[in-house]
Amino acid sequence: MKRNPITILVGVLLLVVFVLLLFVFQVRQNEVAVVTTFGEATRSAPPGPHWRWPWPIQKVHQFDQRLYNLETKFEQVQTADGYNLLIMAYVGWHISEPQLFFRSFGDSVGKAEEAVEGVLRNAYSGGVGQHPFSHFVAADEKELKLLEIEREMLAKVQADVRANNYGVEIAFLGIKKLGLPESATEAVFELMRSDRQVQVSKIQFEGERQASDLRSAADLASAKVLADADGQATRIRAQGESEAAKTFAVFKQEPELANFLLSLGALEAFMKEKTVLVLDTQTAPLNLLKGPNAGTTNAAALPRPKQP
Repeated sequence: MKRNPITILVGVLLLVVFVLLLFVFQVRQNEVAVVTTFGEATRSAPPGPHWRWPWPIQKVHQFDQRLYNLETKFEQVQTADGYNLLIMAYVGWHISEPQLFFRSFGDSVGKAEEAVEGVLRNAYSGGVGQHPFSHFVAADEKELKLLEIEREMLAKVQADVRANNYGVEIAFLGIKKLGLPESATEAVFELMRSDRQVQVSKIQFEGERQASDLRSAADLASAKVLADADGQATRIRAQGESEAAKTFAVFKQEPELANFLLSLGALEAFMKEKTVLVLDTQTAPLNLLKGPNAGTTNAAALPRPKQP
């Protein structure tokens, strides 16, 4: 009985596919695989096709190599200065060494998350206990140290994971939420009020210091201006006295003319404004207001200055 060539070809193809399924496996781009021989991890397989012995000799365990995100619940920890603090943290991790990962947790990602969460708890419990409360909650931004604390926690978790040979790598870590228990709320508010009062005192002190500096500078500038003005006035008086001395030398030659001019100047000073004066005309320089024959001294009777 002759067989149909198509039937034979299909049978051969099915046999080839069955053999390939037994001896070949494929690892996706976002996965990593561990090959076990009689239950013992013997090699890891990167993305791509690979050969294997069929079960039960060898078995392939595939894991997602993308980042796993883990968040803790709110837990109460104590700061270095005795304050209780509620903290929630998160961490991102991925499988870096598949064989170590399989030896530690088998093919269970859940067990790996539990181990990473335990390491994370130890890290933030110890990290928070090394810092005062003001590094987490403070009115002054300069006192906050959240970034430094997160870096310390990340370094601690990475070191513990490597020491335990978990075969995972911690990519990032952070503090998601901070909270306060009811028993500590009032104490925290009092601490914040104290911090605010300290800042107010500093600002007031700085303002008073600046005001004192400004007053001192103004007093110094005023004293300098007054000193300059006094010096200039002294120079002007000296110049005036010098000029007056020259005038007095001239007046000394004609004392009667000098008296007349001085009386005339005094009268001019009196008569600058529209003023009604009732004065004794016998008193100089008002005697000049009388007629030409009334006074003992008038312009006609004044001696003429000598010709030089």
